[in-house]
Amino acid sequence: MDNTSGVGVIDKVVAILQALADEPRSLPELAESTSIPRPTAHRLAVALEVHGLVGRSASGQFILGEQIRAWANPHLTWEAAADQVARELRDSTGVSAQIYRRAGEQRLCIAAAEPLRGLRDTVPVGALLTMKAGSAAQVLAAWAPDDERSALLQGAAFSEAILASVRKRGWASSVAQREPGVASAAAPVRDASGTVIAAISISGPTDPLAKPSKAQIAALLAAAQQLESAIAS
Repeated sequence: MDNTSGVGVIDKVVAILQALADEPRSLPELAESTSIPRPTAHRLAVALEVHGLVGRSASGQFILGEQIRAWANPHLTWEAAADQVARELRDSTGVSAQIYRRAGEQRLCIAAAEPLRGLRDTVPVGALLTMKAGSAAQVLAAWAPDDERSALLQGAAFSEAILASVRKRGWASSVAQREPGVASAAAPVRDASGTVIAAISISGPTDPLAKPSKAQIAALLAAAQQLESAIAS
């Protein structure tokens, strides 16, 4: 039976998703299993990654993304808990809170909460920000596969030494990296396998967030754990 639709790009996308449903695959494996030329397979996989249909494993292999799971089981998706976690983090710290996922060479804001009063660091849900600056970018880069981390470090406002300290400390901070006058702190969010799949952050004016308080960092780490519990459930 011919399973092709006659619409080439749709057939290629379905072939990629089917291949990843079978098992995680590197780019060469993905191209070989689908008979799609490697440049095309890479372009389509990265595009699907932006929409959450494809993700990356800890070793950098392509895997099915969380959005597939969300569509199949809408009540099980951890992203449904992200808005609530962001609001609670905002309330406990008094500053803006965001949750980001990596989308290729950028990071995608999937949840955000702004203070009800005072100065804000407004990042709307759906915004794509740089992976070259900011504490959330540091977190996502710190636990990226080695080859991808090397690429992300090119032209970045942080170094490998800084990322090593982020991994050791368990959270990142930045002052005026992404935007003048803005400071932030971020922590990793892991899935059940221990893979870092998101970064949760607080941000606001450099005074006083250039030196986040112990209470703010404790709230940030607790929020990351709360989100991880939602992922595991």
